[in-house]
Amino acid sequence: MDVAGRVDTDIKIETPILNVTMEAVNIINTLLKQREIPNHALRVFVSGGGCSGMQYGMSFEETAKDYDTVIEVEGVRLLIDPTSLMYLRGATIDYVDSLMGGGFRIDNPNAVSTCGCGHSFRTDDSEDAGSGCGGGCSH
Repeated sequence: MDVAGRVDTDIKIETPILNVTMEAVNIINTLLKQREIPNHALRVFVSGGGCSGMQYGMSFEETAKDYDTVIEVEGVRLLIDPTSLMYLRGATIDYVDSLMGGGFRIDNPNAVSTCGCGHSFRTDDSEDAGSGCGGGCSH
């Protein structure tokens, strides 16, 4: 409501750029300390490939590029280039540890199908890359 008591009907709820769970933040912090690169950021990106057509990638970088979107969560910086941002908007990065091993997992609302390994995906507007891993997943 505004000062006059009217309800603002122009309020738009924006999809968060990227969500990161505390488990993922803790693992990223641990990796930064182990590698002795505490001032680096985690680049999260999407590239062509993988058994579903597109795949996720991550790497540590010291500085952001001019065109990057920079997100900070609990002191951890994440870098996303504009193209990857189109595919990652609203996604959640988590870290899952199981008996089969641990790793980062991205829950992406933009993906219409994913590979069994969870590292590859397809969106509505990407070309059909087949029906799944078919054993070709190397993760």
